[in-house]
Amino acid sequence: MSSADVVVPCYRYGLFLKECVESVLAQSVPDVRVLIIDDASPDCTADVAADLARKDSRVTLWRHTTNQGHIQTYNEGIEWASADYMMILSADDYLLPGALDRSMSLMDSHPEVGFTFGKALVFHDNEIERPTGPVTDADSRVPWRVMRGLEFIDLNGSGNMVCTPTAVVRTELQKRLGGYRAELVHSGDLEMWLRFAANASVGIVGEYQAVYRRHSRNMSLGYRAKGWLPDLVQRKAAFDCFFQTCGDALPNAPELRRRLLRSLGCEVLGFASEAFNENETEISDHLSAFALDMCPELKWSLPWLKLNCKRYVGARMWRAIGSTRRENQPRHDGSGSCAGTQCIPRSRSQY
Repeated sequence: MSSADVVVPCYRYGLFLKECVESVLAQSVPDVRVLIIDDASPDCTADVAADLARKDSRVTLWRHTTNQGHIQTYNEGIEWASADYMMILSADDYLLPGALDRSMSLMDSHPEVGFTFGKALVFHDNEIERPTGPVTDADSRVPWRVMRGLEFIDLNGSGNMVCTPTAVVRTELQKRLGGYRAELVHSGDLEMWLRFAANASVGIVGEYQAVYRRHSRNMSLGYRAKGWLPDLVQRKAAFDCFFQTCGDALPNAPELRRRLLRSLGCEVLGFASEAFNENETEISDHLSAFALDMCPELKWSLPWLKLNCKRYVGARMWRAIGSTRRENQPRHDGSGSCAGTQCIPRSRSQY
């Protein structure tokens, strides 16, 4: 019977810790261990964690005397793990029933799979949301899907389609590939999934595997509040690091890198265009310069042409044009169809 180790890093999430750990202990997998790493939390984390460890021998508690940060904490957990499979589960998230069994059954059946992930519910404002995406759109009649690593890299594109609380990895491969990069503070997970995909196949579970909790103390929310550029720069750094370390293992790595950077560059130009619409011309200039520095061929792309047309017309005139276009668009009557046209829904895309 396969075994699983779950690392639960926690910093100031004592309020959520009990639900997280109990969701792991309640899994149908008989051989599971939990390591709680309290990164010197100033809240009730130490007391909650000690109580959980006292009540269940499967739970171990490590407590830092000084804050080490999430990258160091993750890597400590990787060093500790010894089971067949492992995962890092933030203390503010939790697993859904059967999640570990589904992931482990997939990897037991497919030894070529290095890691699995699935769909996640989002808990926000006391409500559960069911976000759509590449995983959600999979055929619900199929319990899982296995894809080659290169197929995953292409499908993932310039973003990160893996919701971390659903990711389960093969421990032996994780240790062979190494831990998280200290320099990738906010995109280490993206680089990690790419690293796995360069060395193994990837499994996608068709079920909801975990609940991702969105709240005011999310580390990622505070980071993204600083604007678009920090996240984009970190994703570029993740790609650079990935190709530096794994490029030799990839067929036609230069062309793959070009495609990914072009995709990211087009996304950057989209944000630059949005910033221009909001009269944030300096931010727009910074973003477009970053895009061209990353991928000079974007100078001949449609997004670049559109942005420069806006700049030629001027911000005030462009907003006037946009206002006129909105006034002339068909009005939605609330019945599920649009007068004169088909209504097509559109979507946007640690501790």
